[in-house]
Amino acid sequence: MKLNERSLAFYATCDSPADNTGFLYKRGERHTAYHRRWFVLKGNMLFYFEERESREPVGVIVLEGCTVELCDSAEEFAFAIRFSGTKSRTYVLAAESQAAMESWVKSLSRASFDYMRLVVRELEKQLEEMRWGPASGCGGCRQLPGSWKPKPSGPERSPERLPALPAILPKENGCAVWNNVPGADRPPDTSICSGDDSEGNPRPPPLPPRRRASSSEAGSAGVAAAESPSTFCQLHERYGQEVARLRQDWLERRRGPRP
Repeated sequence: MKLNERSLAFYATCDSPADNTGFLYKRGERHTAYHRRWFVLKGNMLFYFEERESREPVGVIVLEGCTVELCDSAEEFAFAIRFSGTKSRTYVLAAESQAAMESWVKSLSRASFDYMRLVVRELEKQLEEMRWGPASGCGGCRQLPGSWKPKPSGPERSPERLPALPAILPKENGCAVWNNVPGADRPPDTSICSGDDSEGNPRPPPLPPRRRASSSEAGSAGVAAAESPSTFCQLHERYGQEVARLRQDWLERRRGPRP
């Protein structure tokens, strides 16, 4: 695996949040002595520095294809990071306390992408069960995703209360009958549905019957109809005079000042 040293150094020291940080004792590869190092875990990369204030890491451990387990060592609270393979190196680390060791072992075991992949699969399975319910909940059958329909929030209306409309409108002499008022069984007036007008164009179907106005509505409509002509004439005369005056002013300004 090829890694860019500058990119790794920038990623190790940038302000991105770390999954775990702290001092650990690391056993050397050639010499079995332990050295105190500052460790920073970000994602699946475990960086270690000589000091906490160091600007560049001494090394990095990519936590892929490895296992984290406790081990016997001269140091107390020791654990090892073992990689699969005959020539792979085993990193032996030791914490300063039991709580720190448990915290590091837990965080390192969950740092690989393989673990994240298992977590995602388990969450998807739980989400699927919550969405469609267990198989035994509906007698051993699961509802298909395409057959699910949202339930209406309001009260359901029974179809019996709605007026039933015919699927195909009846026709009489080539004209559709639009008389769908309940109780109106009289045949429509076919005298106006002769088919074409004088110019040969097809006539539209007859309009539906109008609702009869009450006596109070008829009286108010009559008063409004009686008042509307005079009101319209007054408005027309008022605005007509204003328009004529504005037009006269515009013509005078267009002609310019008189000599």
